[in-house]
Amino acid sequence: MVLRAALLALACCTLLFAGSAYGDTQDVKSMSLAAKDARVAEIGFKLATNNAPFCEKLTPATGLLLDDVTAYTRPDEIRAAMGLTGDFAVRVVVPGSPAAVAGLRADQELIRIGGKPLNTWTKDPKEPGVRLEQVRAMIAETLAANGAISFTPAGATAVEIVGVPACHSRFEVAKRKGRKRRGAAADGDRVIVGDWFPGHAWPDDLLAGLIAHELAHNVLTHRATLDANGRKRKLVRLTEREADRLAPWLLANAGYPPDAAPRFMQRWGPKHSGGWLTRKRTHDGWDERLENMQAEVKLVEAQMAATGKADWRTHFVREDLPGI
Repeated sequence: MVLRAALLALACCTLLFAGSAYGDTQDVKSMSLAAKDARVAEIGFKLATNNAPFCEKLTPATGLLLDDVTAYTRPDEIRAAMGLTGDFAVRVVVPGSPAAVAGLRADQELIRIGGKPLNTWTKDPKEPGVRLEQVRAMIAETLAANGAISFTPAGATAVEIVGVPACHSRFEVAKRKGRKRRGAAADGDRVIVGDWFPGHAWPDDLLAGLIAHELAHNVLTHRATLDANGRKRKLVRLTEREADRLAPWLLANAGYPPDAAPRFMQRWGPKHSGGWLTRKRTHDGWDERLENMQAEVKLVEAQMAATGKADWRTHFVREDLPGI
């Protein structure tokens, strides 16, 4: 079984879509997050790799997520449950990804990455995720320099994984604080979906609609725009509107129906987003957001019919944001 970290994952995702693990007071509960983790990773991988031709900032992706059992509260129990002799294992392998093609599988113990032994890396009890973050950094540097990196499973020969181009983003399911556990966010590098987000129980295309919206924030560098110009309500609202509108383009290139974005809003909006009178001042009302998405779907469908691709770098009309 794949064991999933219970608290906010901070590391090892940038180039691998791999996350660090933090222990819960009851580690066994984190196992229930495994399916969510794998699903979000797969959807994110599809969106990021299939939109790579149109993204300005790219990163090599392997479709692999890792675990370090020492980041859990009771690592000995986790190690025994997984049948590990060391600390590192594969948590998720995205189907069809370079990691899958190389033959890696979930729960497989890893003893070396890039020829470097893993279990000798220094542990920091006060910062349980740091070691996996260091591994992530080493993987990132190797992939950036060579385009490929080797992974050695316990009891097996090393395999080489060649990264594929992907829009710069990593995808995490994370136990966040309070109400954020039911939401999602993007910070320029990550798409974070709370472990209690209702969309985990929805069909893949609807969950993809949400992930595409958050990925849109990253590929359009909204975080940098807000950091440079301040988080004024009007500016935040424009970035949210732009992410809503780009989502159908991202979905279409990844093989999802572009109307999954407005269908997501139809399901999410009435209960969580509010209408014109009750909406957040940083967002349009859900009904307005729905109309904007539906209008964009028509443009996407026309592009797909004409060219077979949704070239948003050429045909997507940006909002009036500073620096655009």
